[in-house]
Amino acid sequence: MISKTLSINISESASDYKINIGQDLLKNCGEWARKCLGETAKKIIVVSNAKIFRLYGEKTVNSLKKQGFDVFVFLMKDGEKYKNFRVLEKLLQFFSENKLTRSDAAIALGGGVVGDLTGFAAAIYLRGIPFLQIPTTLLAMIDSSVGGKTAVNSSFGKNLIGAFYQPKGVLVDSQTLQTLQTRELTAGFCEAVKQGAISSEKLFNQTADFLRKYPTSKFKKYYFNNNFVENLENLIAAQIAFKAEIVAADERENIGRTDIKSRKILNFGHTVGHALEKVTGYKYFKHGEAVGYGILCAAEISKNIGIFDKDTLNLLDDVVALTGNLPATDKIEIKKLTEAFEFDKKLSGNNLQWILLEKIGSPVIFNGKEIPATLLIKSLRTVLTK
Repeated sequence: MISKTLSINISESASDYKINIGQDLLKNCGEWARKCLGETAKKIIVVSNAKIFRLYGEKTVNSLKKQGFDVFVFLMKDGEKYKNFRVLEKLLQFFSENKLTRSDAAIALGGGVVGDLTGFAAAIYLRGIPFLQIPTTLLAMIDSSVGGKTAVNSSFGKNLIGAFYQPKGVLVDSQTLQTLQTRELTAGFCEAVKQGAISSEKLFNQTADFLRKYPTSKFKKYYFNNNFVENLENLIAAQIAFKAEIVAADERENIGRTDIKSRKILNFGHTVGHALEKVTGYKYFKHGEAVGYGILCAAEISKNIGIFDKDTLNLLDDVVALTGNLPATDKIEIKKLTEAFEFDKKLSGNNLQWILLEKIGSPVIFNGKEIPATLLIKSLRTVLTK
């Protein structure tokens, strides 16, 4: 069995935690949870959705019970639109009904929606109870489960209401990716391409080479190949290590920072991505799919303002294409999209901050006022109305 452990050490020692990556780790998740939470924890709420719980719930619950935990299960519906106040309130009520104390905990078993909602509920219930992350999608493994951003969506924007709240531990079982639909894999790999593009040529090329060798459409067939599993887990570990490094240096996304180690750079592709999700009611795109388009738009803007060369833009386009098919965008109104930018959480002093690229591994933070509206609209149309 392949197994790796990464540590994320941020500014406050109480928030340091480990990320375990390997195969078939779920069967021993009870031991892992006990180690993360200590002996005082008695009750655990497992938060998931019906599909994920049907696949992995029994194994998870049985392992937790073997370690003496009283386990309660809260199932939410699947989809970004359910990451809202109403479901949050139901989860908090469930915490209360089962009399969770500050020494008890919640576990997020699922993708980014489950993780974000669980983390935010844990952050505000009793002013903070411990929580653990068991991400079961690629996107959640390399992005949302790492770094402590928790939130819900609302009528006035995505993730505008939330908290920075770090988990006590993250368990990444690569075998859960076997059951993902191709569309979920595409969403996850779009996020991987995003992180490679802002990290370094090394991580970008590692991601691109993996996608060329193992197309997402044939992903499930490769799991019997030991080289595939090793390459997959090495890629996941490299992606997590990059994000952990950024988070450790800038946990709360300091608004005054504009250097390439600012946590803001992780928002590359997210300005357009979040707007696409908002104008389609959080029902049309997977988050990673919207980010995929956001990457292409940000790169097109970078080229049009003269800081990013055409050849590298074409390379980035090709690698995004390797992730799989993205939903059509030709019917999305550009005007509505630009209006949605006003709700973006990257506003600073009423100005939108764009994360653009000078080259692979060299992101730059641009004040929105520096980008002419005509150029912005031209860039969006080039990518979204093909």
